[in-house]
Amino acid sequence: MPKVAKDKNYFTQDTEDAIVLYNNTPDPELRNLIYERKIHYAFFKLTQNIIHTFKFYHTEVDNLEHLQHEIITFLLSKIHLFNPSNGAKAYSYFGTIVKRWCIIYNNKMYKNKVQKVAVDELNNDHNQAYTLDSTPVDDKLSIFMDQYVNEMTTLIHTIFSKDQDVKIADSILELFRKRDLIDVFNKKALYIYIYEMVPDIKAPRITKVANVMYDIFKKNYTYYLDHNYIEFTT
Repeated sequence: MPKVAKDKNYFTQDTEDAIVLYNNTPDPELRNLIYERKIHYAFFKLTQNIIHTFKFYHTEVDNLEHLQHEIITFLLSKIHLFNPSNGAKAYSYFGTIVKRWCIIYNNKMYKNKVQKVAVDELNNDHNQAYTLDSTPVDDKLSIFMDQYVNEMTTLIHTIFSKDQDVKIADSILELFRKRDLIDVFNKKALYIYIYEMVPDIKAPRITKVANVMYDIFKKNYTYYLDHNYIEFTT
């Protein structure tokens, strides 16, 4: 069997065409050949890159290639659903599947970790979860968050001058609007959601916008806790 070229452009038009051919080929032996020669390496690199780019390292396996194998098996179970006539490229279609699979898996493993480690140990691991501050989510926080989202939505164009920053901020606010539907406020998961809403942005840009929003949140929430009423300022 010829070796697959392992260049940096691992998911090419040939890969896209091979997936379509795979789905249109009834002969199982020929399908296996198409997969092994034209698709497997692309799936392998896709899963590898997403795991390392977004640091999905909460796993129950010692070797990340074992995790990749699980994801690739899942991709194969969904490969027949890909339809190029819907307008999506295979790279984006399967990349989204991988990211969502990793989010669910990562959140599950993180929950397991929370249940197993000591409270003090968990507090030292503060970078693993996205929290607005150390205050438990109670009625006061919920009331303030609703007001915060409304005020920030109104002032968003005043606070941010660049269109891309406005889009990022609005994406973050949209996640807060839907916070009751989100299972875990895991930082990696939130970044993925924002990437899907605002394509072609870099993590440092998200962090910069999020930091501005956090500073406004912290200042106003502290005031609210101290005075028991909201007087919103930026």
